[in-house]
Amino acid sequence: MARPWNFAAGPSVMPEEVLQQAAAEMLDWHSSGMSVMEMSHRGKEFMQINSEAQADLRDLLGLSEDYDILFMQGGATAENAIIPLNLLGRVPQPKADFVLTGIWSVKSHQECQRYADAQIAASSAQSLVLDGRRQEAFTWVPATEGWKVRRDAAYLHLCSNETIGGVETMQWPSMADLGAPEVPLVVDVSSHFLSRPMPIEKTGMVFAGAQKNAGPAGLTIVIVRHDLIGHALPICPSAFDYANVSAQQSMFNTPPTYAIYMAGLVFKWLKKQGGLAHIEQLNIAKARALYGFFEQSGFYRLPVHSSVRSRMNVPFFLPEAGLDSEFLQGAQARGLMQLKGHKSVGGLRASIYNAMPLEGVLTLIDYLKDFEKSHG
Repeated sequence: MARPWNFAAGPSVMPEEVLQQAAAEMLDWHSSGMSVMEMSHRGKEFMQINSEAQADLRDLLGLSEDYDILFMQGGATAENAIIPLNLLGRVPQPKADFVLTGIWSVKSHQECQRYADAQIAASSAQSLVLDGRRQEAFTWVPATEGWKVRRDAAYLHLCSNETIGGVETMQWPSMADLGAPEVPLVVDVSSHFLSRPMPIEKTGMVFAGAQKNAGPAGLTIVIVRHDLIGHALPICPSAFDYANVSAQQSMFNTPPTYAIYMAGLVFKWLKKQGGLAHIEQLNIAKARALYGFFEQSGFYRLPVHSSVRSRMNVPFFLPEAGLDSEFLQGAQARGLMQLKGHKSVGGLRASIYNAMPLEGVLTLIDYLKDFEKSHG
């Protein structure tokens, strides 16, 4: 049976090669007589899987030994609470700063307010005229020279790709340039993790839910600089204390073993493709094709300013919301799935992660052309 083109924002499409390998190994991993699902997380078989996944990820990212890789649970949403519980103890007065560029950074800010003085360093929550066009809230990114970061904040939080709004911050600032060299930058990279090389050395920490580009739901990847570990507040649960997780190589409690295994297969697949520099070029080609079509169309509307349009998540709108249902039904009939926009913003959205080939994007463009021809 032909597989449909899955444009879901997450859990999302995975490389077919990875799924086939997982299927072949389902009942018997490497002649162990066990499925990975059945293995003890402390047995030699899974310890090999875990160590290879960490090594391959470190190699893909070109990650220095200054950083630790933690495999955790709870998704990026849980990290919104786990991060302040771990980092606020770095400073005498619990405080953290946030750049608000969309719904996920707003959620991060709201969660931190439960534990600390959480200040907004910059925000695109208001509309603004840019290049002669009015940009609505959360469709643009404030210029870094306007970010107001407190020198005594425990950290500055940035969501570098807003999955719902389709806003991507490609350039991450140096904290020294922001006048706060001692404040670590913490970046939620969930929906564009592994889509391109990233300047992790500019950050104190990055984190990502795996279910976009790195594997199935259930695994959260935390990459944290060593000096930021060991400052957890007394109220931090022991299973979420980075010091405990690091000391036990992500085995403080039973980790999401199968999700780690699947992520490990994805890491090997990415290395086989040529690494992040190569996958970035493929992602650029897909994004250019889709945005290029929208730019020449007078029928569809792109909400996000051109300078910060996400390569991974492409929201768009029809002339009338009443056409959405017909559009989605027609798309499904052609094998184009999961194109409905998030309920908080409406409209439509195509997520074109690493595992979505150019062929899928071109098939979508053909449908977009036909729908415009019949309704324009």
